Amino acid sequence: MYQNQYNFIEKSIKKLSLENSLKFVCDYLQKNINGYDWVGFYFHSKDKLVLKTYSGLKTDHTVIPFGKGICGQTAESNQPIIVKDVNEEDNYLSCNINVKSEIVVPIFVNDKNIGQIDIDSNTIDRFNNDDLNFLKKINSLISKKI
Repeated sequence: MYQNQYNFIEKSIKKLSLENSLKFVCDYLQKNINGYDWVGFYFHSKDKLVLKTYSGLKTDHTVIPFGKGICGQTAESNQPIIVKDVNEEDNYLSCNINVKSEIVVPIFVNDKNIGQIDIDSNTIDRFNNDDLNFLKKINSLISKKI
């Protein structure tokens, strides 16, 4: 479903640094894929996640402890999480009142979870397996730059 976007991203970040690649991916996804209203990359630092870069509304959640919120759960479990309705989650950290659904996909380097891409949508039930597979491929591109 997202093959054209993936091909464009792959080609565009080929010669970029890690930092510029992360920013390019955030900006591109947020501006070009409907319902990707906030896109950010968090990376592990001891027992917390630190926001490296993002595109979308400003967030206060620049540091998230492992286990806290959807991002923190992914950091602990090493598993992607798709949340259809954030209002039904007990352990959800609200970035803004417009967010309705979220997807978090870990980044692996040498089979170790080192971070994740986090995407919020203002549309309920926005994410599915097509998004998950697309973001896993994006994360694979990023992991090759680390």
